[in-house]
Amino acid sequence: MARPSANQTDNARERLPKADLDRDGLRETWSLATYVRPYRGRFFFGLGALFSSALLGLLFPLLAGGLIDAAMHGGRATLPFVGSLTLNQIALTLAVSILLQATGSFNSALSFHRVGQSALADLRAAAYGRLLALPMTFFGQRRVGELASRVSTDIAQIEGALIDSLPQLCRQAVFLSGGLVLIAVTSLPLTAVMLGTLPLLIAAAVFFGRRLRRFSRDTQDRLADSQTIVEETLQAIASVKSFANEAFELNRYAKANGATLAAALRAARWRAVFVAFFIAALFGGILIVLWYGALQLQAGALTGGELTRFVLYTTFVGGAMAQSAELFSQIQKTVGATQRVREILREPVEDEAAIQTNDPSAAPVERLRGEVTFERVSFHYPARPDAPVLHDVNLAARPGERIALVGPSGAGKSTLTALLLRFYDPETGTLLIDGRDARTYPLQALRNQMALVPQDVLLFGGSIMENIAYGRPGADATAVEAAARQANAHEFIAAFPEGYATLVGDRGIKLSGGQRQRIAIARALLKDPAILILDEATSSLDSESERLVQDALDHLMQGRTTFVVAHRLATIRDVDRIAVIDGGRVVETGTHDELSVRPEGLYRRLSALQFGDTKVVE
Repeated sequence: MARPSANQTDNARERLPKADLDRDGLRETWSLATYVRPYRGRFFFGLGALFSSALLGLLFPLLAGGLIDAAMHGGRATLPFVGSLTLNQIALTLAVSILLQATGSFNSALSFHRVGQSALADLRAAAYGRLLALPMTFFGQRRVGELASRVSTDIAQIEGALIDSLPQLCRQAVFLSGGLVLIAVTSLPLTAVMLGTLPLLIAAAVFFGRRLRRFSRDTQDRLADSQTIVEETLQAIASVKSFANEAFELNRYAKANGATLAAALRAARWRAVFVAFFIAALFGGILIVLWYGALQLQAGALTGGELTRFVLYTTFVGGAMAQSAELFSQIQKTVGATQRVREILREPVEDEAAIQTNDPSAAPVERLRGEVTFERVSFHYPARPDAPVLHDVNLAARPGERIALVGPSGAGKSTLTALLLRFYDPETGTLLIDGRDARTYPLQALRNQMALVPQDVLLFGGSIMENIAYGRPGADATAVEAAARQANAHEFIAAFPEGYATLVGDRGIKLSGGQRQRIAIARALLKDPAILILDEATSSLDSESERLVQDALDHLMQGRTTFVVAHRLATIRDVDRIAVIDGGRVVETGTHDELSVRPEGLYRRLSALQFGDTKVVE
């Protein structure tokens, strides 16, 4: 069954009840606690420092009001929770509390940054590791730029919330709750007036929050689309320039960028309306409270210090609520980003899709003999369920045998090699390796005994040494050089001023096609596989490079079961057997000499087209 697209998933999510979306979003965001848990000691230390600093901050209005009362009543004032103090004692206490508050703020900020950055590093590693472990069916339905956006942009959004918004939200919560308590201690009538505005503000937060979350998710999606275009364009920059399509790509990016801007502006308008409404309602309530407080002072029900204290605490509460409005909108954006990242982390990896068995033969295997059998194998790609690629394929290779796969483009040759590497599993039928179902092998152990030399070799952007050693990480320089010599690569490598330390550039762009191919062969030689797959390994080379590469391939194929995907039939005349594939079926098998004399055979027709035998073509 085909996997639903990202848009289909989003549409299904939008059809869920809003309450379910809220619960899912909060549950996804709470899941971030998993990555904070290893650093919980420092986290709770920072949380304690934050609460201590915030509580000390609440002393400021209390002590400031006491200063005024002491000045107006003979140099001494009685303060709630503190008792009777002189003016100088109040001032000294206030100075000490400010110093301690600054110390607590420093410790909390440093702790939250350390915990946040460490947790995010773990989250990035988990997301990247999950991507590497996902099956090819996943990558067949996703674009690289979209996935890169999940690991970069979305996690950057989470970073802002975890390091900045979450501590601020905790601080403002202390100011809000502590301020309300101290306001109630100062004057219950004034507190009742202030609390009358809270239901309206809470209702506004819920109403706007749901919309902000949806718009934030949409903005992240559009941003991922635009980054996908950048990624694809830069990967194919040679094609873009050769077709002079810079203007076309710029226009394509401009449309995606415009969609991102439109989504961001929609979200910004709702945030702006939310903040404006919140501030108007909040300060309107404060105005009512101050007016009522002034009447209380005029009537003698409040002292000047109590009114000052009440005004300052009201400012604290108002500031906390105003700040919470912006923090709330930031949290909504974070919920959307978290959901996107968690979608990747929930994807089943390849091993979860494999057959699980308690058979002792499923234990890690020693070196394979290399016997391969396709038994009545049929297959279609998950993204194209209505387009079967292989039909009832039967094909066997003995250990050490060299088999060529030939046929028209789209016949299914590369699909067979993809099944052999277990990028996919057969829809029906069985792939046997050494007489055992391939799905019962540990996946990594199986692939460790296979090597692929593709037509288009994309090297990593490091040195030649690193690219060859990729076949066996940890191999020493002697082993790397020995593999390079067997691959006819040592001579050109040694000619570089930096030798094996030469940087190959992005995807190996600094090397010629033949040089890249020989480095790929050296990498496969270093891996020493039992089963080898050559996918058009010499098709794009000049005559001299092809001679050197073909000689290296002869070394590589010795003693290994080899599948050679080829269009150029001249390169496979010496293989042990040729399997001709047409329309997803094996229609002929035999040696070159045997197939060349079959009057109506497909192989003979293909040979005639390549070698110019007009009699056969006619």
